[in-house]
Amino acid sequence: MRVFIGLSLLFAVSAAPLRAQQRVDRYSIPPQARYQPTHLDGKHPLTRAERTNFAETSLYADVVQFIDSLQVLGARIETGWIGRTTEGRELPYVIASRPLITTPEEARRQGRPIAYIQGNIHAGEVEGKEAMLAMLRDLVFDPEPNVLDSIVLIVQPLYNADGNERLGPNNRRSQNGPALAGTRRTAADINLNRDYVGADAPETQASLAMLNRWDPNLFMDLHTTDGSIHGYALTYAPSLMPTAVTVAPYMFDTMMPEIRRRVLDRQGFYMSDYGDFRGPPPPDAEAGGGRGFGRGRASLETMIADSIPSGWSFRTYDYLPCYGSNYYGLRGRLSILSEAFSHDPFPRRVASTYAFVSEILSYLGERSGEIIALRQTADSSVAAWANDPGSSPPLALQARMDTTRIEDVRVEEVVPLTDSTQAEVGMGTRQRTGIIRLVRMPVMASFAPTLTSTLPFAYAFDAAAADSLRPILAIHGIQVEELTSPATITAQGFAIDSIIDGGQRETPRNLKSLTGRWNAPASRTLPAGTYIVRAGQPYGLLAFFLLEPESADGLTSYLSAVMAAGREYPVIRITAQETLTTRPLR
Repeated sequence: MRVFIGLSLLFAVSAAPLRAQQRVDRYSIPPQARYQPTHLDGKHPLTRAERTNFAETSLYADVVQFIDSLQVLGARIETGWIGRTTEGRELPYVIASRPLITTPEEARRQGRPIAYIQGNIHAGEVEGKEAMLAMLRDLVFDPEPNVLDSIVLIVQPLYNADGNERLGPNNRRSQNGPALAGTRRTAADINLNRDYVGADAPETQASLAMLNRWDPNLFMDLHTTDGSIHGYALTYAPSLMPTAVTVAPYMFDTMMPEIRRRVLDRQGFYMSDYGDFRGPPPPDAEAGGGRGFGRGRASLETMIADSIPSGWSFRTYDYLPCYGSNYYGLRGRLSILSEAFSHDPFPRRVASTYAFVSEILSYLGERSGEIIALRQTADSSVAAWANDPGSSPPLALQARMDTTRIEDVRVEEVVPLTDSTQAEVGMGTRQRTGIIRLVRMPVMASFAPTLTSTLPFAYAFDAAAADSLRPILAIHGIQVEELTSPATITAQGFAIDSIIDGGQRETPRNLKSLTGRWNAPASRTLPAGTYIVRAGQPYGLLAFFLLEPESADGLTSYLSAVMAAGREYPVIRITAQETLTTRPLR
């Protein structure tokens, strides 16, 4: 079980003692790892990375050709396109299972968990793309029983396809190879991993359409770090949304500790929760922050040779659902962020990503009944809370980063570079030593709610609000109904005091946050034509977070034309179970 300790502990920890140092080989691939770039004889096709001895990464044409080659060589796979990019590139996917299953309905009938693995959301972070292409090849041509006999695997290897083609030497300055990589943002200058709520990019809309169609039991998003020089080949994060109460305990307490153990024992890679080393925040900083919070000029890795100042911790990123893996947890499904260590050589990053994904897929296959039951339990729990609103647990609308536990964190000692022939890409004037020290510090890998509410029976809004909300709710797969006759219900409205412009978050959308107060529930009569979103639907927690006015990352920006300070928020909460005569809308 997780141990939650107050944030104040972060600043109370005295200078942490240095633990026993270990000198390790941080450059080669452990001999027991499943992916070995030196063992490619007889394997076909090869990825561009494999063909060039990892000097280059696959371009769009290479990915399409690789998938075509799998089929030419006899692989029993289903292929297609989830949609098109801004520049018109079709985004390929591959479905693999034995026997081949090509519809979600058939997967459910056969009791197969569905895993959806996505690479290259940030096109410079290339090992996810390469690892998944290699894994597809290895699995579909494996004559022995493997995970494809137990699950349905969907791979979308190249999500930011436009960014992938914008090769440059400076797109990933802290990354140890390849020399040229793509860009973080798309051709439309959108960071796709900030777009899962607003869904402004065609790529995001295509991805959500695929997720709506297949409703995978597991979603994985493959990345590369760009920060601290820790002692882990790969770091990970389940959905950090504290609102994702139907799946978060299982991920944190059951699944991920076991995956972490398996990857080390079976494949030789150390793993941990995603994090960066952060120093004490400035006095005026808000508690909780995400990336960049409290980062000073000096780095922990260069200070550990002498002593550790107090106030340092290993901190995760933000919890908001604009990030894909956080978002998917709100759907009541398993989701995992994977971050290969950017300072490891390119082939080692491919190998560690391959190891991580392969162990997760094996886990899904071994515990297929458990994974499928988890999905069903999540949906039934949300339905029960909505139909009896008083039974709903408190659900987070806003949160702050919390101390999850205190443990010995692996830190690689870094020293000034004294020999220019030992210079390493991404290290500047510093040099890795291979010396790993165990430094006891807070690990801040979870979030504590600071504002909560409970699940209502439903939400209601009029035609003016529907003009803005219906399209985006449909993109998210949330069911909307229309009243066909008037209904007298018990509801409450939110009186808006102020509307705060939150700026942009690497997307075109201007964020809005609201302050105000809820009025007491009272009787209202809704006319025919009012739109209803029931909270008891499968994506009820997602609907809750998107439609609540005080949500930290909801749809308030979509309602700018129909809301104003001093007025009631255009979406009301139906607070008691009601009999409503409606028709479903597409």
